[in-house]
Amino acid sequence: MTKPRVLVSDKLSETAVQIFSDRGIDVDFKPDLGKDKDALLAAIGDYDGLAIRSATKVTEKLIGAADRLKVIGRAGIGVDNVDIPAASRRGIIVMNTPFGNSITTAEHAISLMLAVARQIPAADTSTRAGKWEKSKFMGTEITGKRLGVIGCGNIGSIVATRAIGLKMHVLAFDPFLSDERARDLGVEKVELDELFTRSDFITLHTPLTDKTRNIIDAGAIAKMRDGVRIINCARGGLVSEADLAEALKSGKVAGAGIDVFETEPATENPLFDIPNVVCTPHLGASTAEAQENVALQVAEQMSDYLLRGAVSNAINMPSITAEEAPVLKPFVKLAEVLGSFVGQVAESAILEVEILYDGMTANLNTKALTSATLAGLIRPQVADVNMVSAPIMVKERGVIVSEVKRDKSGVFDGYIKLTVKSANQTRSVAGTVFADGKPRFIQIKGINLDAEIGRNMVYTTNNDAPGIIGILGTTFGSNGVNIANFQLGRNRPGGDAIALLYVDDPVPEHVLNKVREFPEILSAKPLVFDV
Repeated sequence: MTKPRVLVSDKLSETAVQIFSDRGIDVDFKPDLGKDKDALLAAIGDYDGLAIRSATKVTEKLIGAADRLKVIGRAGIGVDNVDIPAASRRGIIVMNTPFGNSITTAEHAISLMLAVARQIPAADTSTRAGKWEKSKFMGTEITGKRLGVIGCGNIGSIVATRAIGLKMHVLAFDPFLSDERARDLGVEKVELDELFTRSDFITLHTPLTDKTRNIIDAGAIAKMRDGVRIINCARGGLVSEADLAEALKSGKVAGAGIDVFETEPATENPLFDIPNVVCTPHLGASTAEAQENVALQVAEQMSDYLLRGAVSNAINMPSITAEEAPVLKPFVKLAEVLGSFVGQVAESAILEVEILYDGMTANLNTKALTSATLAGLIRPQVADVNMVSAPIMVKERGVIVSEVKRDKSGVFDGYIKLTVKSANQTRSVAGTVFADGKPRFIQIKGINLDAEIGRNMVYTTNNDAPGIIGILGTTFGSNGVNIANFQLGRNRPGGDAIALLYVDDPVPEHVLNKVREFPEILSAKPLVFDV
């Protein structure tokens, strides 16, 4: 049997490289190859595995040349440098190490907060220049101050506990943070606007998604207290750099600590020339301990897969055995879609999740299906999540998850029903897989329907009344939106009704706003599914 070959194209620890060798894998350690696109492209065809950090860019072109490649392992959490759809189409597993650098990143956020509060970098430069400007660098204490934490998952919760140890009062905003989990952490759970208005310091620990992009912009800053200080060690793009620069110049924001930037490497930036800003070159995970942890973890994961077929921390593949894969795979996709539906329409913190497995689905690997459901549920808020990490992330937020299994109870051989309870409402959605292997919605809000699932969809709620089809069809048609499929449902004549539209392309927001102007339409939400 030919030994698997792994290429390490970024700087990983030598101990991690040795793990591959010790496990019986041929490994080539070429830590600078990832910076040379042409050389990497020429070499990639000889390898079964590719171990990387952030320097190597795994593009569609590179994947196209990777004839043997079976697995890509990213030492770290972020996979922005990997074309995951291209890898998935080629059957290449993409793994990451989501929890190896949490403490390091949290400590860096605390360090930046202290550095900003006391202007340490500028004071250091001044002192080295022999100026001795004590009055110029008057700082502020953090004891007794309010720290607003946006995103209270793995890293955010560590920051919160460290800040509480420093005698700060912590306000936390996280759509998935339960009251019980907030009490356990010792934080005060608040809505985002309240966090803005009350915080003396604000730190971000949320992924970059469509919902979180520019979560701090001019509008958000206007709501904040005068003299607030902002820390970002999470992702570039969460903060509008131009708006932050203006607020710093005006004095509205007293200081900022920024470790991540919209464009990296950041050689030019509007924040660089502003004195009350501490900037670092994406050092959140840069400690010897964190680098070693994620490197060792990715080496073990890749070795396990190449030698035994075991899959862990995969971004684009569930943890299932080869024997159950043919039957389970379409139901895994269904579970992800059901979770994603609720995750995209949810408007408040999720408290409880119940997943009902009816009929033949109760005899499947429901652990994998539940993980897939939870991954779909929180992915709209937590981009870097997979079937392995999703249950952990949900548990950290104090969400109660339960499974119910029962014998066949309806016309379908088997189906999955997801019920999610949040602070102010309960949502439910059910689906099944037909003979063609494609998932379908069969019930939403207790209303029966039969809806094909497409990549771009629109979900509306309305009172059952004449003219709804005309409103939607005419508004979309007059604005160039083509409807591929249209399904309606209602609970009773004149009662609650829903519509689910499968459209060719994403519907522009201004078109959805026109739909929402009709008094018959109670809500209209865009949906995107990975199908």
